[in-house]
Amino acid sequence: MTAPLDPNRPPSWLKRQAKGHTRLLLTVAVVIVALVVVSGIASRLLNARALKVQTAARAVQSVTVTTAKLGPREEELVLPGNVQARSEAPIYARTSGYLKAWYVDLGTRVKAGQLLAEIETPEVDEQLRQAEADLNTIEATSQLAQSTAARWRDLLAKGTVSQQAADEKNADANAKRAQLQSARANRERLLQLQGFKRVVAPFDGVISSRRTDVGQLIAAGSGVGPELFHLVDSSTLRIYVQVPQPFTPVLKVGTEAGLRFAERPGRNFPATLVRMADALDANSRSLMVELEYDNRAGELLPGSYAEVHFHLKNASPSPRVPATALLFGANGQRIAKVASDGKVTLQKVAIGRDFGNEVEIVEGLAADEPFALDPPDSLTDGQVVRVAKPETPKPPEPRAAER
Repeated sequence: MTAPLDPNRPPSWLKRQAKGHTRLLLTVAVVIVALVVVSGIASRLLNARALKVQTAARAVQSVTVTTAKLGPREEELVLPGNVQARSEAPIYARTSGYLKAWYVDLGTRVKAGQLLAEIETPEVDEQLRQAEADLNTIEATSQLAQSTAARWRDLLAKGTVSQQAADEKNADANAKRAQLQSARANRERLLQLQGFKRVVAPFDGVISSRRTDVGQLIAAGSGVGPELFHLVDSSTLRIYVQVPQPFTPVLKVGTEAGLRFAERPGRNFPATLVRMADALDANSRSLMVELEYDNRAGELLPGSYAEVHFHLKNASPSPRVPATALLFGANGQRIAKVASDGKVTLQKVAIGRDFGNEVEIVEGLAADEPFALDPPDSLTDGQVVRVAKPETPKPPEPRAAER
């Protein structure tokens, strides 16, 4: 309670009491102002310190870290293959004339030596008759020359004729003998040409095309006219594959592979590697290999495109890393290894096979070693970074049930 004013007190006392109240109020105001100022300064200091800590934290680069994983001990290599028949040949005429008849057509199965067509050869027949007549004439003159030379040798022995005359008769006999051999060779040549009137199959197979008809003019040889037939033996198929250089060491004769075709989904056709080239193609850096498939059932067609699946075993697989983990520079390819304290070591590595999104590391990185998944080019050796784990993909949200 406030004491009641005494009317008997003098006015000076009242003045002193008013001044005391004023000083108290001023003191309280100063204290309040000081507290406000100190609080503001402390708040700014704390904010500055927090900002400094935050800035320092942001200055440390953040990288995503993962570990190297070994490649599989067995992997599938899929390559394109070109399917060809074991034997394939265009059939041309060996003599000129007109087609008399054909006996096989598209899709006909034939045996080696089977008659395919016959050709009329009037010019060859006439040449053969002329050659036989010439041969008969030369045989007669040759016999006469031989008899004459023998008689002149007898006369020379008796001294009746000169040596010069006897030598001339012997030379004439030798010339006639040579003419006789030439005439016989010409007749044999024409007989062979006449024998080519019969067009026969060189091997077992199937006629894949017929490009001639009765009465057509036939020219001998392969560069003048079209082929008469096309013969294919597809009982065994050859599959040619270009294997990239990194995979050549694990392939050998006898390696099994599977053939797959788009027109036969779900089917796998076993084939065997039977031949390998001794050198790489300088342009593609690949090795040509040949596989064989037993096609006696006739399921596959020559000329097809195939996917060739090799199942390759790797006894000592190497680590594989994403291609984005590599840093390229003047010192070659490097990997940013990250220690547990965040310290970075730029390690030079040797790359093996390139799988596109992944590369094989054959030297410089061991399995389960941590490294930066996608390091920036500004990363330096010895730099300290903040480690971030790779993001795990979120599972897809369940779809609402359709009504």
